[in-house]
Amino acid sequence: MFKAADLFDLTQTEHATLFDGCTYAWEALKQIAPHLAKLKPRNPPPRFPGATIGDRVIIGAGTVVEPGAMIKGPAIIGQNCQIRHNAYIRENVIIGDNCVVGNASELKNALLFNGAQVPHYNYIGDSILGYKAHTGAGVICSNLKSLPGNVTIAQPSTISHQPSTLLDTGLRKFGALIGDGAEVGCNSVLNPGSIIGRGAIIYPGVNWRGVLPANSIAKNKAEVEVVTKHSKGS
Repeated sequence: MFKAADLFDLTQTEHATLFDGCTYAWEALKQIAPHLAKLKPRNPPPRFPGATIGDRVIIGAGTVVEPGAMIKGPAIIGQNCQIRHNAYIRENVIIGDNCVVGNASELKNALLFNGAQVPHYNYIGDSILGYKAHTGAGVICSNLKSLPGNVTIAQPSTISHQPSTLLDTGLRKFGALIGDGAEVGCNSVLNPGSIIGRGAIIYPGVNWRGVLPANSIAKNKAEVEVVTKHSKGS
C-alpha cells in the first residue's frame, strides 16, 4: 500500500503528475518544490482584505481567505476552498478544490487532494492528504525524527512469520500519507512516516506510528478510572 494508486484517487487532483516516476507515494513530496518553482511572481491588487498573501500564490475562483490568514507561498489553492482566520500556509503547498484549512492550522510542503479538511489547530508538514481525508482538531503530522537519519517505513515481509524490514524513504522530513476518506481523530499524533490507508479511522488521542491498513480502526484503549468525589471534612 505504498504506491500512490493504493492510497489516492489521482483524478481528484490537478497535480497528479507529481507522482510520475514515483515508486512510492512519498517520493512526490520531493516534487512539490520544483513543481511550484515555475510560478512567476504576481502583484495583483489585494483581493482578500486583512489577509497576507505572497506574490507567488494562485487562488482559485470561489475560494475565501479570511482576515488574519497568511499564505506565504509559493502555493496553489483550488476553487471553493475556505482558508480561515489565522491559517498559516507556508512554502510549497498545493491545495485542491473544496478544501478547508482552519484556524491556527499550519501547512508546509504538503499536497491536499480535493475535499481534504484540516479545520482546527492542525500541523500538516511534509504530508499528503487524499480525497476527502479529514483531521480532527489538534491533529499533528510530526515530520522530523528525534534521532538522526532518514524516516523509515516498516515493510511487511512477503514470507510468513518473517519480521518486517525497514525501508529507507530517503527523506529526512516526512510526516504522513493519509488515504482517501480517512479520518484522524482529535489530538492524535501521527509520527514521522505514518501511512493511513483509505477509509481508515484513528480514534481521538492516539499516538500512531507505522502503517494502518485501509478500512481499519486504530483505537486508544487507555482506561479511565472513575472514583468517588469526597467533600472537605468528610
